[in-house]
Parts: sequence; C-alpha cells; structure tokens
Amino acid sequence: MNKMVIGVDIGGSHITCMGIEPAGRLFLEDYTTRYDLDCQSSAESILGIWTRAISDLISMIGAAKLSGIGFAMPGPFDYPGGIAWFKGVQKYESLYGVDIRKELIRRLGLLPSLPIRFLNDASCFAIGEAWMGMASGFSRSISITLGTGFGSAFIADGIPVVSGPLVPESGCVYHLPYGNSIADDHFSTRWFVHRHDESCEKEVKGVKELLEQDPCAKTKFLEFGENLGTFLSPWIRKFEAGCLVIGGNIARSFSLFEVPMLKSLENAGCHIPVFISELGEKAAIAGAARLCDDSFYNRLPFISGISK
Repeated sequence: MNKMVIGVDIGGSHITCMGIEPAGRLFLEDYTTRYDLDCQSSAESILGIWTRAISDLISMIGAAKLSGIGFAMPGPFDYPGGIAWFKGVQKYESLYGVDIRKELIRRLGLLPSLPIRFLNDASCFAIGEAWMGMASGFSRSISITLGTGFGSAFIADGIPVVSGPLVPESGCVYHLPYGNSIADDHFSTRWFVHRHDESCEKEVKGVKELLEQDPCAKTKFLEFGENLGTFLSPWIRKFEAGCLVIGGNIARSFSLFEVPMLKSLENAGCHIPVFISELGEKAAIAGAARLCDDSFYNRLPFISGISK
C-alpha cells in the first residue's frame, strides 16, 4: 500500500489540500479539497473550516494510508513549534498564540505521532519547484512569488539556505532597501496600485483592475520589470543560482514585463533561465508535503523565534 501525505496551502482567503504520493512524486488531483474562508473571522470559524477541509480529504484517502500532513503557512508563525503568532498582518489574527498542531490533532482525532509540520509559504513554493517543478534540474535556484507581498527562497540541493554570506537574512528579500523604502513596496500589487493612483483619479485594488482600466498599464509593467531585474541581479550572481522561478498572481502578466526584466538581468551579467511556475499553487502544496519526509525535514535550517 503506497503511503500518501497531504499538502496544505493556507492562503489569505482559502485553504487548499491535496494528496501527494511522495515515492512517485505524484499529485493526486482527484484527492483535493478547497474551501473559501474569511481570514479575519473568529478562531473557531477558521479552525472549523481548516478541520473540515483536511477531514474531508482524509476520508477520501483513507486514514490508514496517511503518513503526514504538511502546511505552507504564512507568518508570523513558530514553524517548528506549530504555534500561530499572527499580528499586524490583517489576517488570521484571531489565532494569535494558538497551538495549531495540537488543535488539529484534537479536532481530527489524529495520533500525536503523525507528522504535522509547517513552513512558510514562500519556502514551500521554492521547495516544491526544486522537487517537482521547473527548478528540479538545478542544484541551486531562487524562487520568488509576486502578489500581495514579495516572497523569496534560495535553494541549494533542495534545501532552503537562510544564512551565510550568499543570501539575505532568512533568505528573504522583501525587507531589503530599495528606492526610498523596501523591496516589498516595489515588487508587489501595492506598487502597481500606488503608481496607478499617482496618475489616475479612479482607484484600483489590484493588477487585474489596473490592466482593465489604465491605458498606461503596460508602461508601468515595463518599469516594474526593469526594476525587478536590477534588484535581483546582485543576489543571483552572489548565490550563483542556476535558474530563477517566478510565481504568484503577478507572474500571470509576465509577458508584459519579461523583456525589460531579462534585459536588465543580462546587462548585469546574469545569464540564467527564468521560468514561470507551471505548478502554481501546487508548488507550495508539494513543498508542504515534502516536510513529512523525516530525512528531508531534519535537514531544514529553522530560524529561531517567530518567522514571517
């Protein structure tokens, strides 16, 4: 009987769970649950939906086949401890201080010995891409996610690199200085909204609305791409990455910023392939599922304290 694990992606407005067969590196897409939720609702409401999504999938897989559950989880969160410390992020703050692992074991009736593990969503995305995605043929890769925030992870031989002279602190680039603020302000949906509001009277909430309403939107994407290439190139060179993988909602518009970004990278001496994730959300699910492999999990360099 082939063992299965469940990979869970916790988003700002949903939970998605999917069965994975690790031995064959297979997504079991027929074994998938997804539920929408309000991340600003009560702890009981959120935990109830999470429990239902996982319970429904365990029923589909069969409890006897389940060998672990891994979570791609946003932060702030104590990933090794399984405790939520969401505060000041306008999502899941009702879970502050809750031992998520303990709660799920109780609610799902699981054995305490069953691995239930957590890692930040950007790292899970990068691990999934290195394990089952576009970066699987490269020993060193950088993966970024472009959306409501700017996520990143540096991967060497499948493992995130979070310290040392070759990477920024924790492997995160969102907090690094860029322009007159930090990178997160320039390489996220927020930048597009801000640039639109500077030149137009009508407000937009996201990139999709921007493209629909702003005749100058394509010019903004050209600027975005050039800036992104300029920002990333020093880290690509320093880490000696073999490839760059891009995910997140903004990646869907890659054709609008591809040329200036690639030109900017080439001008800086970065001649590496740039891939748009084909797995999308499944990359984070794969990375989360990978956490259930003890030999892999025990090699992870966890950051002490609360991690974003």
